[in-house]
Amino acid sequence: MSFAFPPADQATVPIASSDLMFPVHRVYCIGRNYAEHAREMGHDPDREPPFFFQKSPDNLRCDGVFPYPAQSDDVQFEVELAVYLKSGGIDIRSDVALEKIFGYGVALDMTRRDLQGAAKKLGRPWDVGKSFEDSAPCGPVCRVEDVGHLESGAITLDQNGLRQQSGDLSQMIWSVPEQLSILSQFFMLRAGDVILTGTPAGVGRVARGDSLHCCIEGLPALDVSVV
Repeated sequence: MSFAFPPADQATVPIASSDLMFPVHRVYCIGRNYAEHAREMGHDPDREPPFFFQKSPDNLRCDGVFPYPAQSDDVQFEVELAVYLKSGGIDIRSDVALEKIFGYGVALDMTRRDLQGAAKKLGRPWDVGKSFEDSAPCGPVCRVEDVGHLESGAITLDQNGLRQQSGDLSQMIWSVPEQLSILSQFFMLRAGDVILTGTPAGVGRVARGDSLHCCIEGLPALDVSVV
């Protein structure tokens, strides 16, 4: 196959304890999937139907650096469990959804909150607030064979040594199998897809020079410097 110009590099995430890389296809994110976070954002968390948005595959960044983006004075952190798929399909049943998972990792859904808020007021898409360069710092992928399936466990974020976010994976409104099942009703899920599964309460602003320490029980921590 010939191209008019060299194609962009394949987006990848390193696999823990391996020289292999996980090739990323798409990145899906679920909104307001922890009740307390939904409340802090001004919404009723009473199991409203889930909604999803996307980040671009090349928004993932794995070197522990987050460059503060342009056009925003209110960039906020959101620590999340990332789910990495080894297979997909359409109309996946929730009772077999876990079979599609390659592994798990820690990730951040960095958000230009001021731009997101302005888009909400105007009824416009969130892309400028969510899907910008380097907006998804992430740690390595840990295989299911090594860590099992994560249905519970502490999820935390410390900013400059101070605890800001604290929750448990069991507090998700929509479980990982439910998310995969519902997503597959709207999209053809494929090997290489990544799902960011929501964030607990406590999201807040970052500034240049900040250090973020993100932990999910059973996974390697993610440390990120804001530059």
